Amino acid sequence: MLQLQFFLVVAAILFCIGIYGLIVSRNAIRVLMSIELMLNAVNLNFMAFSNFVDSGLIRGQVFSVFVITVAAAEAAVGLAIVLGIYRNRATIDMESFNLLRW
Repeated sequence: MLQLQFFLVVAAILFCIGIYGLIVSRNAIRVLMSIELMLNAVNLNFMAFSNFVDSGLIRGQVFSVFVITVAAAEAAVGLAIVLGIYRNRATIDMESFNLLRW
């Protein structure tokens, strides 16, 4: 059986990859994918702690389902916004998103 530390290390690596993608990437789709990767790392932590701390209850799984639901809504809204900006600007480069500037 795998130890809790294994899951925490994998989740930390996923979260760090997501942070790196969020900081480095200028493409809006990659930024959304990085955010999703970070949310999946959080889900992995919820599942691991739920299993190792109190395996009889399903609190971690319930939180993970809520996070997955919110992540799906966030991805749908984010992709709709990116698609709308792409139709107007013909680019998805984050540096050119200056719609709120005067």
